[in-house]
Amino acid sequence: MKVAVLGGSGFVGAVVAERLAGAGLGVRVVARNPGWSPHEVVRADLTEPGRAAEVVAGVDVVLSLVLHTGSGSWRVEPGQAAAAEAVNVGIVRAAAASGVPVVVAGSTSQVGPGREWIDGSEPDAPESEYDRQKLAAERIVVAAGGCCLRLPTVYGPGPLDRGVVSAMARRAVAGEALTVWGDGSMLRDLVFVEDVAEAFLLAVRHLDALRGRHWVIGSGQGVPVRTVFETIAAAVAERTGRPPVPVLSVPPPPHATAMDLRGLVADPRAFTEVTGWRATTGLAEGVARVVASTKDTAGTPILGP
Repeated sequence: MKVAVLGGSGFVGAVVAERLAGAGLGVRVVARNPGWSPHEVVRADLTEPGRAAEVVAGVDVVLSLVLHTGSGSWRVEPGQAAAAEAVNVGIVRAAAASGVPVVVAGSTSQVGPGREWIDGSEPDAPESEYDRQKLAAERIVVAAGGCCLRLPTVYGPGPLDRGVVSAMARRAVAGEALTVWGDGSMLRDLVFVEDVAEAFLLAVRHLDALRGRHWVIGSGQGVPVRTVFETIAAAVAERTGRPPVPVLSVPPPPHATAMDLRGLVADPRAFTEVTGWRATTGLAEGVARVVASTKDTAGTPILGP
């Protein structure tokens, strides 16, 4: 079996490609700037008409892990909606039209801010442009006979992770206090990137049973944001031999939305029943691996005491 990984040089995509290859599958990495890869590589701007159909020719499954927001976060920047839609929706539409089954990466945030415990059965009420585009891409794929894996907060080692765990690790390495909005009691469901890669491998293997709907991926456990930050501070302290940086409460900034302030726990039991998947990397282990990969402000990796 051969799988095309669109966005296969990105944070999640690179780990997914490695996991697929390790399981004996053929892998074609497709990216605008793929860099070096041990897999078959296709350099492509997938927003060009007809290009997506070309790069998926001859594969059995397409994994779409492309993402554009115009910012360093999940927010689609003002004025970037059309450019983001061309990537987040347009590429998926073209890939699905090729006739090759597609598995697309969605987001648990597509349900909107009204629910803190989700299992995939709840109605969708996306409030952000990012979530509206994720939902549009999912519906295209599902209608074409593919499926969507809705991901919670994904984190892991390396410079490509632009998420909150890596950002806070860099701050702690620099000796800066970690600031949490409010009391930090809102829950987050964090899944290590290697566990996410395993979910995509299993989705490929069980695609016939997964077709035609979305599936929630998560640990099924919520961790308060303050606890996450305290875990990061402790891991950096252990790695550097310095006292842990403080975790301070601050008021939410004016740009904070209801999505930023709500908790979310994702119940993956439906996906587990079909595939056997479970998140296996605990928070302490995952954070320690992120910290070990974090460099200081001079670009030097942290060394243990």
